[in-house]
Amino acid sequence: MKISRRNFLKGSATALFLAGFNLPVIANTKPKKNLVVIMLKGAMDSLYAIPVIGDKDLEERRQDLILENSIKLDTDFALHPKLNSFYNLWKSNQASIVHATNMPYSKRSHFDGQDLMQSGGHIPYSIKTGWLGRGMNLAKLNGDGLALQLPMPLLLRGTSNNNNFYPAKKKLPNKEILEILKSHYKEHSESDLEEMMNIISQRSMMTDDTMAMSRDNSSLALKAGSELKKTNGPRVAVFQVNGFDSHAAQSGVDGTHTDSLIEMDNIFKKLNESLGNEMKNTLILTLTEFGRTVTQNSGLGTDHGYASAIFLGGGLLKKSQVHSDWPGLKTKDLFQGRDLNSTIDSRSVYASAMSAVFDLEFELIKNEVFWGDNLQNLTNTLFKA
Repeated sequence: MKISRRNFLKGSATALFLAGFNLPVIANTKPKKNLVVIMLKGAMDSLYAIPVIGDKDLEERRQDLILENSIKLDTDFALHPKLNSFYNLWKSNQASIVHATNMPYSKRSHFDGQDLMQSGGHIPYSIKTGWLGRGMNLAKLNGDGLALQLPMPLLLRGTSNNNNFYPAKKKLPNKEILEILKSHYKEHSESDLEEMMNIISQRSMMTDDTMAMSRDNSSLALKAGSELKKTNGPRVAVFQVNGFDSHAAQSGVDGTHTDSLIEMDNIFKKLNESLGNEMKNTLILTLTEFGRTVTQNSGLGTDHGYASAIFLGGGLLKKSQVHSDWPGLKTKDLFQGRDLNSTIDSRSVYASAMSAVFDLEFELIKNEVFWGDNLQNLTNTLFKA
């Protein structure tokens, strides 16, 4: 059966990417620090996951989406009641939220938004590398190691030899799939492609461990944690959670949006379990392409919006907090009269996170990774020195 490039790429619905392996062991008093990114695809509804407490405008616009048993975080914000693992981290000062944030993108296209949340650029498809890959390259985190799933996400492109892990039930890819991979990486040089194909051809993908593993994110999180805590293990892991595009049936604590939030929450849980003591040297953060409308629609769901929120976890956080320059939910405060406004460029959080984890100056990251854009340094606000 002929496999189209589109269908081949669709097979990467749930994937874990590990990067930065086999770093040379050198005398260094600083501990190895890890960065885990969870991509929340479909537009995570921050007003559903982290609602404002007692906001009459929100209650009026979302009569069927208000959750009665939300967990109070502070005087202003609550947490979705099914995010128990995240709340456990919160109670131990290992969880934070940045609310009312987004990239400078407002066109509400999933494809364009997901490209920009990974590239960190201004125009969709204009940048062929990811902000994380560029940051790793700046920090000289060019390692090689485990590779069991392709293609590599845009987020990690920009540094050499990033590899990945994904349980496979087949032996080596057939010739047709190798050709598809070759065309997908057409921006790379012939020598790079030849090297990649040689690695794939020589590596058996059918080991007892990978055959026994499930492909769900909870299992992948356990694997990621076991690799990240190794002295010469990867420094970076990237997850993907789908299903946030809840145009209908979002209502109630067991709505469609909740399923995806629980999947995200389980990643936090399993990483915490598998990392053990190394959770103290780890930072977890989420990405999403945009938020959702403040007002529910007729299908008891929400439509594409503007600002959302970033979940943060791990021992590198300064404290548990909801950091926000809250814009308000009155009509005059909404973006185009319908969406939560963005008051913090999400790339400020990404740059600050890399500064904290990769031990790089924020200004260097801002200039070299994000082209000198006007970003806010949140390193000392959110993270430990």
